[in-house]
Amino acid sequence: MAHGDHDHHHDDHDHHHHDHDHDHEHGHSHLSPMAARVRALETILVGKGLVDPAALDAIIETYETKIGPRNGARVVARAWADPAFAARLKTDATAAIAELGFTGRQGEHMVAVFNDAATHHMVVCTLCSCYPWPVLGLPPVWYKSAPYRSRAVLDPRGVLGEFGVTLPEGKQIRVWDSTAETRYLVVPERPPGTEALSEDALANLVTRDSMIGTGLPLAPEKAA
Repeated sequence: MAHGDHDHHHDDHDHHHHDHDHDHEHGHSHLSPMAARVRALETILVGKGLVDPAALDAIIETYETKIGPRNGARVVARAWADPAFAARLKTDATAAIAELGFTGRQGEHMVAVFNDAATHHMVVCTLCSCYPWPVLGLPPVWYKSAPYRSRAVLDPRGVLGEFGVTLPEGKQIRVWDSTAETRYLVVPERPPGTEALSEDALANLVTRDSMIGTGLPLAPEKAA
């Protein structure tokens, strides 16, 4: 289904509400049973003074922005540095990612979509917050928000602008809708001037948002 200058993909199958996992929060007023139990346990522990809310927030932020996304950054860096791996990632992303040891729940069925000069890819979950935990960690709050879930489909170029990303006018934007069956990893374009960088140095250029499609990789001078 075309939406302006982008395509909205449902992985070639109907998109049903019951196809989504229910062990994470949905965009409704109620919490899933698992989320409700976690929230209740957190409240009890905080109330008894056994857990510092600030420390808990710091741990969550670490998994959201550092530990989890580092896995995905290694996948992207390997794809940039190794054409054979990139080809395997395009053909069977789940197997290719598993080569690096990244497997597990929420990453059983992965698809890698590659940005290029003509096309920019962007990922959303329109019904809840399906997200590839093994390679990106915990989903950021904005990814689960109703405004992002709706506007990423209706106005992806405008959403990208709010993230500070301005694409050439003629560049196509394709929006991919994650489901319980399929999670997506965006492989951003390799920045120019990085030909001499090691794989580890390349990984330092890859940001979490660039693997969702709401950001771009860092320039080498900014990562130094």
